[in-house]
Amino acid sequence: MSKTNGKKVFAIALSVMLALIIATIIAPFFVSLSELVTSFIVGTSILAIVIFIFAFIWTKRNKTEKKNKRRVLVSLLSIASIAVIVLNGAILNYVGVIDQYLSAAEVDEEAVAAAEADSKAMTEKVSDEGMVLLENKNDALPLDTANESEKNVNVFGQASVKLVYGGSGSGAGDESNNINLQQGLENAGFTVNADLTDFYQEHKPEQEEQNNFNLDGGDYTLSEPAPSDFSDELLTSAEEFSDVALVTLARSGGEGGDLPMETSEYGGSEDRHYLEISEAEQEMIDMVTSMDFEKVIVVINSSNAMELGFLENEGIDGAIWVGGPGSTGMNSFGKILAGTVNPSGRLADTYAYDVTSSPAFYNQGDFKYTNTEHTSTQKMGGGESQKFRTFLNYEEGIYVGYRYYETRYVDNETREVDEAAYSEAVQYPFGYGQSYTDFTQEITDYTTTDDTITMTVDVTNTGDVAGKEVVQLYYTAPYYEGEIEKSHVVLGAFDKTETLEPGATETITLELAVEDMASYDYANEEAYVLDEGTYNIKLMNNAHEVIDSRDYEVSDRTVYNEGNKRDSDQVAATNQFEDAQGDLTFVSRADWEGTLPTERTENKEASQELVEALQKQPVENNPDDEDVTFADHGLDLEDMAGLPYDDPQWDQLLEQLSVADMSKLIGHGGYSTAEIESINKPQTIDYDGPAGINSLLTGLNGVQFMSEVVLASTWNTDLAQEMGETLANEAEVHNISGLYAPSMNIHRTPFSGRNFEYYSEDGFLSGKIGAAEVAGINSKGVYTYIKHYALNDQETNRDGVATWSNEQAIREIYLEPFELSVKEGGSTAVMSAFNRIGTVWAGEHEGLLQDVLRNEWGFRGMVITDMDVFPHMHPDHAIRNGGDLMLSPVGDEPTEETTETNTGHQAMRQASHNILYTVANSNVFDVKTDVYPLWAMFLGIGNVLALGLIALGFYKIAYRKPKQYATDNPENI
Repeated sequence: MSKTNGKKVFAIALSVMLALIIATIIAPFFVSLSELVTSFIVGTSILAIVIFIFAFIWTKRNKTEKKNKRRVLVSLLSIASIAVIVLNGAILNYVGVIDQYLSAAEVDEEAVAAAEADSKAMTEKVSDEGMVLLENKNDALPLDTANESEKNVNVFGQASVKLVYGGSGSGAGDESNNINLQQGLENAGFTVNADLTDFYQEHKPEQEEQNNFNLDGGDYTLSEPAPSDFSDELLTSAEEFSDVALVTLARSGGEGGDLPMETSEYGGSEDRHYLEISEAEQEMIDMVTSMDFEKVIVVINSSNAMELGFLENEGIDGAIWVGGPGSTGMNSFGKILAGTVNPSGRLADTYAYDVTSSPAFYNQGDFKYTNTEHTSTQKMGGGESQKFRTFLNYEEGIYVGYRYYETRYVDNETREVDEAAYSEAVQYPFGYGQSYTDFTQEITDYTTTDDTITMTVDVTNTGDVAGKEVVQLYYTAPYYEGEIEKSHVVLGAFDKTETLEPGATETITLELAVEDMASYDYANEEAYVLDEGTYNIKLMNNAHEVIDSRDYEVSDRTVYNEGNKRDSDQVAATNQFEDAQGDLTFVSRADWEGTLPTERTENKEASQELVEALQKQPVENNPDDEDVTFADHGLDLEDMAGLPYDDPQWDQLLEQLSVADMSKLIGHGGYSTAEIESINKPQTIDYDGPAGINSLLTGLNGVQFMSEVVLASTWNTDLAQEMGETLANEAEVHNISGLYAPSMNIHRTPFSGRNFEYYSEDGFLSGKIGAAEVAGINSKGVYTYIKHYALNDQETNRDGVATWSNEQAIREIYLEPFELSVKEGGSTAVMSAFNRIGTVWAGEHEGLLQDVLRNEWGFRGMVITDMDVFPHMHPDHAIRNGGDLMLSPVGDEPTEETTETNTGHQAMRQASHNILYTVANSNVFDVKTDVYPLWAMFLGIGNVLALGLIALGFYKIAYRKPKQYATDNPENI
């Protein structure tokens, strides 16, 4: 080739490059992102291969003197060509992640600011009603800000400058602009002793800045300064500054780890667990109570129930539980302390003197099958895990939280309570909370039918200040030893008054469906059963203190089986979890001493049958299944908005989906649902949201709401719904269509690292608050992935642990929050859990996802997995058993066992229907998610330039001749 021809080739190549760059800039306006990136990558790979082949041929034909140097340069350019292909292939695989991280839909900054202001105001509003007054001896509270000696306050405790606003992990929030304790007090009119604040700032432990978005539990550091660290001058000036001392105590928790059972490595000791006060904290409290303060008030900053027996000690005058206050909750604390807000929160957990007295205590933590080797490699990151050889026994059965403590000390025959024994065990009952005023509650009407019990209660403020009161209805069902287990009391209904001025009365009407008093009999009837006998319907201050009661008589035993289902069910409930019972002996009130665990369960060997069941099972295909139909009907997803799930038009839309479409839709559910061109389905944005918007992927953080247990402690469903609406409004201005929230697992023990993210120890309270929040979020077109379905009640070994329980406990305790959120809240999305129920992964448990969720409860919508990183999470298995979407930012599509079989095609179509139904009925067509993908344009331009440089390099090598070599060999010119 002559130099002139070479110049022509170069000019043509340059023109082609410019044309490609122009096409790259224009293309995003005409094709979808996935089509664009796929085209870039396929085209780039082809061009790279063509360049490499031609360069190889040209180089072989054209000799130069410097062979070794040429070989090195050719090798480097060849590696560069391969690197471009590999890099583009990786980009194609991670296109969803990259797009979310590098692209941002346009937002209205003014709308965002307004929504965030509303969220901060709502956080404060919820905290106003969610914080709980635990102690108020001699009416020490509220403080009088008009009195200089009480307006000025001393604040002791390392937590005073190290508040726990929520938790870590997917339920975390941006804490950088939160109202701290000192600001909350000052905003309420108090003056804080700055010298003490400076002292604690100086004594904060040296550590890297905490990353609240990590997934390895909380910051458990206990760093209380010793009394000897305080100078006499500092303490004397504190006594002179004010007659009031606040003592702050904080405990944190987070995703990925449970609270420590001994604290020696965290600044505590081996013989104290994390929910006890440390020796240093005790010394600090002793120091403060021995000083010359008129009032000592303790602030409990923890979403996990602590051991608080020390609050009864002389010298402590009051105590307020603040939970995780979020962005603005400490304003509420200041107002409660000053009395401008009257506390009306009630505990969502039982506070025992010894939290290890719960029967579940002995079966929480790390338990291993010693004879198995289940080392596995994570799908993302490649880390190894041994957690598939672990188990967890729910031997306590239904006796969780107050169901245990309120039953343990009851005589089964007389129903009399051993008050002395109870008082030694329980400090603050479930539902407990004080007020600055007094209320009376009187049953003014009580009516019953065969279906409903209605109790009317007049609530009167008999005190001196305005306030709100919680009305709680419990029932006591007849118990027969040796038959169905029953708690002595069960929460059946509740409500909260509006603000009542002194002397004012409000009438509250509570309804209890008779069928809701039925207990699940898994051993005999395999159904819900309403036993005959007397049901005591109780108006109570909390789970222990009865105000008044009425009786309800059931003359004939009712079994809610096929043909006589509960009204709230679509089909009758029957056993679905027999395989999860294992060989356990469950706690029974008929034989406490013989069934209560008294020591931790030991590690054990697994049978060969069990080992095999824990392994990956083959994918089942039915050779007789017919294939699905494929056809183009010209429909778009938007045409389906508002249509019922079973509308015939859905069949037509689904026929437009190719196998590739369905694979993409199912396999790419990481913080979004995929764009599908054949039906004009846009990509959605789905982020975490248990305590506000939180994207671990892109770093987007909204306002941090208070922890979910604070919301539950309001006992106010109207407020929960309003909070849901506020959260949804903030999501919508960020163009978010789905939230991985709210979280609905149970406070099975106080040690779960994620209790801040869950509502309560009680399924009914959790379900009612959760259903209200879900309804509020859904009302704005944002769908809620209620999570983690189900029995994901601790963090240790969560990713694969075999969880064993009985069907009564599963249904009455652990499924009830999800059940109410589906039946009453109308949730159209669910997130399944990492763990196994028995040996079956929750994300592929047909009884859980299909028979209970869809068939019994009537759920319509999609089920997503938890983060799809562990090898026991299989899309082929999931979609055959009720799962639909893989939470995988990098994609985890079904295999040929699905894509090449009729059974698989049917499962894919069903999963696609479920996903699309949820999305079609969301805000996705109203929010702006379609933006010009600058990053993709730069990718295309970068590819063109990279290939151009590689081609130029090959050209130079092929045609660059030393002058002497060219002169001596004119045939090479």
